[in-house]
Amino acid sequence: MDTHRTRRLLAFAAAAAVLVTGCGAGGSKDSATDSAQHGGGLPAPGQPRGTGAPYAGPRDEEGAPDHLSTFALDVDTASYGYARRALADGRLPDPTSIRPEEFVNSFRQDYERPDGNGFSVTVDGARTGEENWSLLRVGLATRGSEPTGERPPAALTFVIDVSGSMAEPGRLDLARRSLATMTDRLRADDSVAVVTFSDEAETVLPMTRLGDHRGRVHDAVDGLEPADSTNLGAGVETGYATAVEGLRRGATNRVVLVSDALANTGDTDADTILERVSTARRNHGITLFGVGVGSDYGDALMERLADRGDGHTTYVSDEQDAEKVFSEELPRHIELTARDAKAQVAFDPRTVAAFRLVGYDNRRVADDDFRDDRVDGGEVGPGHTVTALYAVRTTPGAEGHLATATVRWLDPVTRAPHETTGRLETDALHEDLTDASPYFQVTVTAACFADALRRGLGGESPLPDTPTLGELKERTDDLARRTQDAEVSALAESIGRASRLEA
Repeated sequence: MDTHRTRRLLAFAAAAAVLVTGCGAGGSKDSATDSAQHGGGLPAPGQPRGTGAPYAGPRDEEGAPDHLSTFALDVDTASYGYARRALADGRLPDPTSIRPEEFVNSFRQDYERPDGNGFSVTVDGARTGEENWSLLRVGLATRGSEPTGERPPAALTFVIDVSGSMAEPGRLDLARRSLATMTDRLRADDSVAVVTFSDEAETVLPMTRLGDHRGRVHDAVDGLEPADSTNLGAGVETGYATAVEGLRRGATNRVVLVSDALANTGDTDADTILERVSTARRNHGITLFGVGVGSDYGDALMERLADRGDGHTTYVSDEQDAEKVFSEELPRHIELTARDAKAQVAFDPRTVAAFRLVGYDNRRVADDDFRDDRVDGGEVGPGHTVTALYAVRTTPGAEGHLATATVRWLDPVTRAPHETTGRLETDALHEDLTDASPYFQVTVTAACFADALRRGLGGESPLPDTPTLGELKERTDDLARRTQDAEVSALAESIGRASRLEA
């Protein structure tokens, strides 16, 4: 037993210790009830750990007698993209901007995909060097993207920030090139409108069926020039009004907001702006895709806008990011395969003594609302995967069933509800993390990196056996070689930059 335990510790103990003791830290929007179920006593989102009571080991969550964990699906990646930009600029990202699930969901996964609409469910796990603690990965995947001609037509309203701050290289110039490329790749039966905003908002192109009118879109995009202040409220209001005016039945109607989200004039009250987004979603089904740009970026506001608008956020820092977002991500978001998707993981109380979900602080859902289809979930398109990572403390000597993961969603056309499940048994757990698949290990590495940045660097960690970023960098380099994945290589590069800043 001692030899086996030592081998596990040497293999990946430090990274596991970070995850099982802290990667899921963070509060929830649902206060006391949610805290009891998902990790009460942890700091609120954005509050650095290491404040308050001294570390006392992994929190036992026997306060969750139903052993349920429920959350709305999320495919945002902006937090990871903005963190990479900050590190590339030679600075550490603000810990309040770190959302671990967006780090985890920034990487491809090895899940099987379903044949039709809906999801496949993969549940796997690995034991760690921390006694009785394991890591459990819940993976949800939609079908691959159909050929371009198979999707419904799109009605896209681009709301472009042309305030003075957008004159910085890598902001408006990048948006112009990206939108021009996107225009050429859209179908003839798609429609595009363009709204700009600085101190005021203006519809420079009403909803226009592309067909033979791509030149009109290019002219509108080429004419974008930086102006004055950032009246984000006016931009959102005019953008949604333009989208409503050009609403197309049977099409995917979406507002694409490209901004640094630094509102500084007009209506800067987030709740008022958010209510406009929410009203358009409720009344017309118009969703939001937020594209963040700039070295200074209003991450929190953009995320709230996208959440209220049933949409997603991503971040663009260079032409490579822009190509990926506008040529790959946005087309995937045009079509929906699932609306109001939620996941619920039921842990078996006979084998599981405690559990902790990594991240999803702003996406938690009350357990009783899982099958209440009036409660908002997440919108997911083809080609997406969603990953949730749990730290699980099993009862000593536990054998048998560990957990059942269920995903529930509404058909995007008929609104009919559907569910599918996956299970995990104790004998299916890998004996240590290095036995798990490379992408399981990438998931753990991304979560640990987010955890380190969320704590803030430079201070003493409240977690035991925390690996150095240098050690995490070595492991990620190895994973990059094994997977031959450029995104994993980029992760290693970002970890290396953080390590040098720490030094």
